[in-house]
Amino acid sequence: MTIAPEHPTRTAPVVDVRFTFDGTPLAVRYDGHIWAVAADPVRRYERESRWETQTRVPAGAAVVEVTIWQVQVQLHGGAPLRTMELRQPAMTDHWILASINDAT
Repeated sequence: MTIAPEHPTRTAPVVDVRFTFDGTPLAVRYDGHIWAVAADPVRRYERESRWETQTRVPAGAAVVEVTIWQVQVQLHGGAPLRTMELRQPAMTDHWILASINDAT
């Protein structure tokens, strides 16, 4: 299954993310399940123009940074891996599931 938040009639689901003390994702609660992070996650940042974001930004800001984590998760020890892309919209404290795919 792939979630496509850019589709105009579909919004990406909000997910709960549990982090380690150093700020690395440990688990994701999605669709009534807790998915354990099973491999080293990868963090990156993207910039969006302030007029492309739906969040108010400080006056004078031209761009905002969006935090993105790519994590490989599984439901339990023997389950297949899935890859989730988690995005934290600018100026918010919540996470959305941008995509979920079978791990490759």
